[in-house]
Amino acid sequence: MVDEALSAGAVARRLGVAVTTLRTWHQRYGLGPSEHIPGHHRRYTPNDLARLEIMRRLTAEGVSPAEAARWARQAPDPTPTGAVAPSRIHRPGRDGGGTIPVGRAGPAARGLARAAMRLDAAAISETIAHALAADGVVATWEGLLRPVLAGIGDRHAATSGLIEVEHLVSRCVSEALATASRAKVPTGPARILLSCADEEQHTLPLEALAAALAEAGVSYRSLGARVPVAALLEAVNRTGPAAVVLWSHTRATAEPAQLSALLAAPRRPLLVLAAGPGWRADTLPAGVVRPVDLAEAVSLAVAVRDSLDQSMRD
Repeated sequence: MVDEALSAGAVARRLGVAVTTLRTWHQRYGLGPSEHIPGHHRRYTPNDLARLEIMRRLTAEGVSPAEAARWARQAPDPTPTGAVAPSRIHRPGRDGGGTIPVGRAGPAARGLARAAMRLDAAAISETIAHALAADGVVATWEGLLRPVLAGIGDRHAATSGLIEVEHLVSRCVSEALATASRAKVPTGPARILLSCADEEQHTLPLEALAAALAEAGVSYRSLGARVPVAALLEAVNRTGPAAVVLWSHTRATAEPAQLSALLAAPRRPLLVLAAGPGWRADTLPAGVVRPVDLAEAVSLAVAVRDSLDQSMRD
């Protein structure tokens, strides 16, 4: 825990709650920022943050807000690292419902994971929107969204639970990415075609790529989930895209014949990208590129767009 005083927005992101929730806790229960510099907004100190963490944890466990606030106000000062020593706090109520592992991701991802466990759609959406505005699509996907989504998947694999969490978070992510895409609509012909492999239903990474392309000024078409090979080839032949990105999340949908069909299309794209963890590098047809991450997929698409633009000028 850092020692600097924090704004309400920064505290909300660390805790995974909405700023409006912080205001409510301040107005109703006196758990507000304590540092005051004349002429500036009040700021939250490490002690304030530690007490708010107790408030957040207890309310998430079913303790009433008034009772949780009473325990938070009575808590001892935090340890020098900023964390409240667990042995020094009596926590009423039951144990929590577990956590979502996010690996080495930062405070924003941990806050988003906590908001996800509480099914707090407002806090989830607010955290994602702030990250997109501050850091852009690629950084938000890699540093915030992908770790949390992967953590939810890991918890589900281990417990068969969190289906409700996955559905809520996926909806919030999809809405945020769609908003980001609409905010920066590129001009010019749509030279990139995005599609899921046949029977592939995981669309969020493809939606992230669409938002990142829009942010980079690259026009695209997206066909979405579960696109049969015949339909994909029809779209390619009708629109003549310079590049096709075919997404596969699992080995079950990563059939290399789909890529071979693209390479044999009458209006063969200049670039065919096999995106996603479903594809195995040793099974890809010659001429297919497998980007390692979202940033590389965007870079390749931009390069194709720029190459075409240059050839048209020459």
